[in-house]
Amino acid sequence: MIDLIKDYAEKKIELVKLDATEKSLKIIGVSVPVMIISVLAIFFIFLLNVSLGLFLGNWLHNFAYGFLILAGFYLLLILLVFLMRNYIKKFITNKAIETLFND
Repeated sequence: MIDLIKDYAEKKIELVKLDATEKSLKIIGVSVPVMIISVLAIFFIFLLNVSLGLFLGNWLHNFAYGFLILAGFYLLLILLVFLMRNYIKKFITNKAIETLFND
């Protein structure tokens, strides 16, 4: 009887290890493509902003104004994200839990 309990405990520990490994690999599998896309998106957004700043500056005949308009736009975005931070945190947490526990 003790051997059966010992065997059960060993199998249970092995199952927990395999489950943790599977969830870790699932997180890595989701995270790596997201990180690559994020880096590429940052380059794209940076170049787009420089182009837009130059375009607005040329249109306004003052490049400083073009970049100032963009800075104001990003300040508004920062304020919006700050005001919605709790909703964003809940959304990300729920999506992460959903990804981890949906098999």
